[in-house]
Amino acid sequence: MSFLANIIWFIFGGWISGLLWLLYGALWCLTVVGVPYGIQCFKFAKLSACPFGKEVEYGTTTGSFLMNVIWILVTGAEMAITHFIIGLILCLTIIGIPFGIQNFKMAKLALMPFGTSVA
Repeated sequence: MSFLANIIWFIFGGWISGLLWLLYGALWCLTVVGVPYGIQCFKFAKLSACPFGKEVEYGTTTGSFLMNVIWILVTGAEMAITHFIIGLILCLTIIGIPFGIQNFKMAKLALMPFGTSVA
């Protein structure tokens, strides 16, 4: 089931989300200081291509908290709001609910990417 859902997701917008995350990752990687943030963007790009069947595990450390604050101020809030709005729109129909839930997962991850792992 997750294979079919991932194909539908990718065709109807997952590729756009993935390209946006790749663009943000490339922009972050222009500076040496931004490389860890760029790596997180590339993690997002991979997840946004195939989100079904993937679980996100959250952990917290002091270093990841500080990096998450910088992330939210520069990139995270914008992308989280975008994923949240798309998720709300998708949840207006019964067929779109599973895809909306995946966007909500991406929105939460867009706020706190550091200290998380995707399995």
